Amino acid sequence: MRPFIHDAFLLETETARDLYHRFARSLPIVDYHSHLDPLAIAEDRRFATVTELWLDGDHYKWRAMRANGVPEHLVTGDGGAWERFEAWAATVPYTLRNPLYHWTHMELAFPFGITDRLEPATARRIFDAANARLSEPAFSAQGLLAQYRVALVASTDDPADDLGPHLAHRAAGNGRTRLVPTWRPGAIFLVDEPTRFTAWLARLEEAAGVAVVSYDTLLEALDLRHQAFHAAGCRCSDCGLETLDAGPYTLADVRQSFARARSGSPVIGDDAATYCSAVLHELSRMDHRRGWVQQYHLGPVRNVNLRRYAELGPNTGFDTIGEAPLAAGIAAHLNRLDAKHELTKTILYNSNPRDNDLLATLAQCFPGDTPGKIQLGAAWWFLDQLDGMERHLEAVSNHGLLRRFVGMLTDSRSFLSFSRHDYFRRLFCNLLGRDVARGRLPDDRDLLGSLVTAVCFENARDYFGFELGNIETFGAGSER
Repeated sequence: MRPFIHDAFLLETETARDLYHRFARSLPIVDYHSHLDPLAIAEDRRFATVTELWLDGDHYKWRAMRANGVPEHLVTGDGGAWERFEAWAATVPYTLRNPLYHWTHMELAFPFGITDRLEPATARRIFDAANARLSEPAFSAQGLLAQYRVALVASTDDPADDLGPHLAHRAAGNGRTRLVPTWRPGAIFLVDEPTRFTAWLARLEEAAGVAVVSYDTLLEALDLRHQAFHAAGCRCSDCGLETLDAGPYTLADVRQSFARARSGSPVIGDDAATYCSAVLHELSRMDHRRGWVQQYHLGPVRNVNLRRYAELGPNTGFDTIGEAPLAAGIAAHLNRLDAKHELTKTILYNSNPRDNDLLATLAQCFPGDTPGKIQLGAAWWFLDQLDGMERHLEAVSNHGLLRRFVGMLTDSRSFLSFSRHDYFRRLFCNLLGRDVARGRLPDDRDLLGSLVTAVCFENARDYFGFELGNIETFGAGSER
């Protein structure tokens, strides 16, 4: 019997199979938005159990387990490695038609070579077989990156974070995968939470070596850290926002709002909105000066379960799709930058599928000398499943140039999530093959192959301007 995951998985036509195996399968990965721990990469961390490697930090799996009634101590708590794995195995059969069912079996098939379906009857056998491989060199952090042919990982880093792991990894020269930071300045907007804000300012002061006593010294400290990130290889920023505030402001009002937050008083309402508008503008100007790509992940409502947030903290699986208006704020922000020729390359991500066409059309309003300068970003978070990615590709195709799209990312904390790139490549080739079968695209394999290669690798390489690792050392490609 053919295993569930096989060479033709998701590839419904001969054209799709040819495009995938000839053009997509062996391409290196440029993962330009990841939440992997840079220290784990720099120190080439080993994993004690498949539970640690597979379940720790993966809030996609956590949400499914909770939906299946699994108690929290077996989700994020102090349950044993086998007990937690067993609880996940018992959940997997209930994920049919959820992307987790596909991802789970893709991650077992590669890199572990396990083709059994995960369910209670197979759980112990799979647990033992996976654990037995973790001592192999190919299953360290860097070994896994090499197996997946990852040419670059862009981690997600606060301006106050220590960049030592990035610098150490580069200095060691002991990996084919380049590790670079991404500027993630979300804490700067926490003026409505003065305790968290002032604690972050203390970290920023230490990192920058500047006493942040005013709005002007805040910008000075940020620019110094921006320079440090650039020297460490950073070429993109990322702001996660429910919506984007870009209203008018005066410098005097912004300085006053910062002083109030610095003293420990909350800044809320219109004052908070104008402060955020000013800061966002200045951060974008920094990105433009250094030729970075700015990314905006927009729309989710975070930490909606306040009891669980108090118990477990952020990024634990209690966020949801939001419905905040986006168009006016984004347009105002981009216009303010474009008017003074300070608009850098920009990627806009939405968490609500209703906003695909909105952002795809808005992106075309701010062209520049750079091809694909403003982009609708990859289907993200709640949308990175088969139909979500296909709907995203339809929006990009209908309103822009698919040939310029920078392709897939993982947005993950798991070293096994690079299977999502393979998932995307398969469904992308299948979409093109389906159009050929319907007569909507010419059956020109070289033309279609160049599209596949561009979207799955070349565009990300060229758009961000990253310095990649020695991708020739990956050889002919991993077997999947």
